[in-house]
Amino acid sequence: MLQCSRWGRGHLLSLAREIKGCREFATKKQVNPKTGQIFGEVTLMETGEVDSIVESAHNAFRHWRTVKPQDRVGTMSLLAASLREHADEAAVLMNQEMGKPKPQGKAEVLKCAYLVDWYSENGPLMLEPTPHPALPGFTKSFVTYQPLGVILSVMPWNFPFWQVLRMAVPTMMAGNAVVLKHASNCFGSAKMLEELFGAVPGLPQNLFRSIIVGAPMVAPVLENRLVRGVACTGSEAAGRAVAAQAGGLLKKAVIELGGSDAYAVLADADLDTAAAAVVDGRILNTGQVCISPKRVIVDRSVKEDFEHRVLERLSTKAYDVDFGPLSSSEAREEVVSQVLASQKAGARLLCGGPDAPVPEGDSGAAYLAPTVLTDVKPGMVAFDEEIFGPVIAITEAESEEHAIELANQSEFGLGAAVFTQDLVKGEHLASEAIEAGMCFVNDFVRSDPSLPFGGIKNSGLGRECSVFGIREFANIKTICVK
Repeated sequence: MLQCSRWGRGHLLSLAREIKGCREFATKKQVNPKTGQIFGEVTLMETGEVDSIVESAHNAFRHWRTVKPQDRVGTMSLLAASLREHADEAAVLMNQEMGKPKPQGKAEVLKCAYLVDWYSENGPLMLEPTPHPALPGFTKSFVTYQPLGVILSVMPWNFPFWQVLRMAVPTMMAGNAVVLKHASNCFGSAKMLEELFGAVPGLPQNLFRSIIVGAPMVAPVLENRLVRGVACTGSEAAGRAVAAQAGGLLKKAVIELGGSDAYAVLADADLDTAAAAVVDGRILNTGQVCISPKRVIVDRSVKEDFEHRVLERLSTKAYDVDFGPLSSSEAREEVVSQVLASQKAGARLLCGGPDAPVPEGDSGAAYLAPTVLTDVKPGMVAFDEEIFGPVIAITEAESEEHAIELANQSEFGLGAAVFTQDLVKGEHLASEAIEAGMCFVNDFVRSDPSLPFGGIKNSGLGRECSVFGIREFANIKTICVK
């Protein structure tokens, strides 16, 4: 079983080493990616302790499921204030664990509080029975949404709070319990989240639990008879493994995987708007975002002008504010190898790259300057694979039709964007032509509690957020009364 990380093909070997290490050692060192220094050590849980935690979550679920949906939602709403109160503390922790700049970490936690607020306002209606015209001969027909039980959450490191809460909050409001297996470099975030849930007045103790385990424990936890479903966010390889096991066990799975999002910049685009969206979206979280613009497909008539504006926009960005180090030295090695492979195949480096100077105060082990590659073509790594780092890959399109063809020339289908001043055309291309689970016009893709989040093709199964997210781990039950 592969851990759900965002790393690509070169990191499978590292995952294998981690799995081997988890078998041999009962502890794991925590390394600050910016300084390279060890700041802590965690003890991994043994099987008996994990089974006990799952059972405790199941016992909490047995009570929680009997609480009326509006009362569950009202109780969960109290989490928002606690998140806001501890936002600065959580930001410091994220910065230490995975290198996220503190302003971005705080913004992430505040977004989580907004998610709680949104579901607190809209969740009760989503969980109310849906009336249906009575079948012939019956007096009433309707649909209810009942919880399934304990749901395993396997989450990555890139958004240590948001990834967890956008799954856990609606899932728990729907009446389920959640057991979190977080990424191994974010065990501190996992414990903090467990403490925050545990402190919510009226919320059953153990309804949200964290298990401190390595990758090999995912499979036996999913096999536990008390676990009724799984949500996994991670790489394609990890998602396939989790989905395959869940399918064999006939357990519900929501799988949110990577993306190689295409941003089509058409000849009539506002280039300042397009450049700002591409740069801001790509360096957010140091490019370690599944929905960031990884392939920028630009009409040949405006390509040179667009590149100039991208470089200008990048020059305004500050280290430790707009971007930071990558999550680990291994992550940097993977991204650098992808950049070098693309250059070897003919891509040109416009800025950044592995030889760029390292900022003062950074060890350099996990640092990679924001990088722009141009003349990227299909068949190159930067076009065909997901690069999980601050790399903008620019590809030339001969026409609007060619731009859409290139955008869809990917095994992924998570997010996408189109830039044009013709809004009617932009809306048509976004809704009808581009193959993705989400497509924005004239801005970079982002997630919001009110809109479904997820992809097609190799980007996953199911949806998070909105009404779709709160009902993913529910028994959609038909009732007919005669």
